[in-house]
Amino acid sequence: MPELPEVEAARRAVEEHCVGKKITKAVIANDSKVIDGVSPSDFEASLLGKTIVSAHRKGKNMWLQLDSPPFPSFQFGMAGAVYIKGVAVTKYKRSAVKDTDEWPSKYSKLFIELDDGLELSFTDKRRFAKVRLLEDPASVPPISELGPDALLEPMTIDEFIKSLSKKKIAIKALLLDQSYIAGIGNWLADEVLYHARIHPLQVASSLTRESCETLHQCIKQVIQYAVEVDAECSLFPLEWLFHFRWGKKPGKVNGKMVTILVIILTKAIDFTGH
Repeated sequence: MPELPEVEAARRAVEEHCVGKKITKAVIANDSKVIDGVSPSDFEASLLGKTIVSAHRKGKNMWLQLDSPPFPSFQFGMAGAVYIKGVAVTKYKRSAVKDTDEWPSKYSKLFIELDDGLELSFTDKRRFAKVRLLEDPASVPPISELGPDALLEPMTIDEFIKSLSKKKIAIKALLLDQSYIAGIGNWLADEVLYHARIHPLQVASSLTRESCETLHQCIKQVIQYAVEVDAECSLFPLEWLFHFRWGKKPGKVNGKMVTILVIILTKAIDFTGH
């Protein structure tokens, strides 16, 4: 599913190209599985004539602040993606909409046109995303239930070590728990653990102080780098595990054998990105 770097790339694209512009057209899909708690017609009416003031993100969630509430909020799920016509926006590796496909895509859940003619679409082929219309997105679930954002609100090293010492759970499962740290999903968890040389099934509380410090640094470095390149995976360092993990077959990375483990977690991880 799209993780912090991909959602941050979408947020930055909206900030750069859409802020200060008025919504002149809105089309909301008739899909109650994705459009949560509001009818398409009411959603459209709430957007028309509003100006986009800013774009915000926490974890794997994004919302647009308009000149007055309510505000559209996006939980990206497994394949949610933001497209801006004529603008390159990094999409998740497995998002299925191609640049050559019809516009707006048949998978579009929210489409808006702005007063300068620019068009934006939020798409979701797999329908695990949630698009909501909320008075204050940060004050209600799922955003209000998130832990600190991995980029914007990192724990100090002492806070991190203290918190890990209390967690008798596999370290990868803990990193995927959005109430612990918001924004890390499967590929980021795999990447930071690979860099830190920590087995994903090692119990968090058993990590040495040195391993905790290394992991803390790897989380910071991997996320900052991915965000700096707008989550464009072709710009990730060649030695990153990311380039080798998708086939789920054993192989060599930097000359060393890597085995892909399929881990069934005892704690369910929310597929919607919560």
